[in-house]
Amino acid sequence: MILRTAFLLATMTLGAGCSGAPHPLPADLVETRLAAPLDSVKTALTQVLTDGGYEVDWKNDASLETGYREEMHGPWNWLYRWRFGTIKSRVNATVAATDNHNTALKLEVQSEGKDGIFTSWDQVPSALPQSANNQLRLIKNALQLL
Repeated sequence: MILRTAFLLATMTLGAGCSGAPHPLPADLVETRLAAPLDSVKTALTQVLTDGGYEVDWKNDASLETGYREEMHGPWNWLYRWRFGTIKSRVNATVAATDNHNTALKLEVQSEGKDGIFTSWDQVPSALPQSANNQLRLIKNALQLL
């Protein structure tokens, strides 16, 4: 009886220790200064994100938001996302001219994923091609800064 009670208590303690709210993932965020004028950075940022499948929406002269990246094109895209799940991502960016030849850039990628029909969308790490560091590399390539 005592052994059974101890086993039950240990199992409940272990279960309580393993359950709980998941820890939030760190933001996929890059802040940098680019040696290029503001207009060139805005053009390169728009080009890279549009080529990557994002629909770019400049909110004002300094910040943009995108919708979710189009993962695949076709009439069955909705079924693929709903049934099987995927990783979807969107980007927020802020640009500011520090002087005539330098621009500050803040780029954040937010990714959500699910793995089946009965699961909900949760925050996941960004896929490597959509990560903030890779987006920055593509922007630097477009600006010919590498």
